[in-house]
Amino acid sequence: MFETPFVIVGNIVTDPIHRQVGEQEMVRFRVASNSRRRTAEGTWEPGNSLFVTVTCWGRVVAGASAALVKGDPVIVVGHIYTSEYDDRDGNRRSSIEVRATSVGPDLARCKARIDRARQPADEQSTTFGDGPTIAGDDEDADQSSGALPLTA
Repeated sequence: MFETPFVIVGNIVTDPIHRQVGEQEMVRFRVASNSRRRTAEGTWEPGNSLFVTVTCWGRVVAGASAALVKGDPVIVVGHIYTSEYDDRDGNRRSSIEVRATSVGPDLARCKARIDRARQPADEQSTTFGDGPTIAGDDEDADQSSGALPLTA
């Protein structure tokens, strides 16, 4: 309740880390979103940057851990919150984190191929037919074209 919806478009700046947390799996990585603005002379200059830690749980884990690597342009949709903790020296710190509900490639900045997989019969009642899924390496993926492999 009262979760803050959030969308960030940027690049993955750390290697995604796949972990087991109790009975659940999760993937964590950082995304940087950098703005640019045009000067009066017509040239571009860097603007502000936003760095957030993204955590993926549930169905997002399989696709994120199999398809995403450092440097990939992504769009992350989720809920933003502040995580507070004590550092090694005992100082109170905080960081901005996003619990992702969806993660995908930014198709304005890369190419991707989506292989659609059949949903199990019990999930078909809650989805509208075949849905795109992201999973492991696919022998058919065209790695030479610069496209991100998005396979099932």
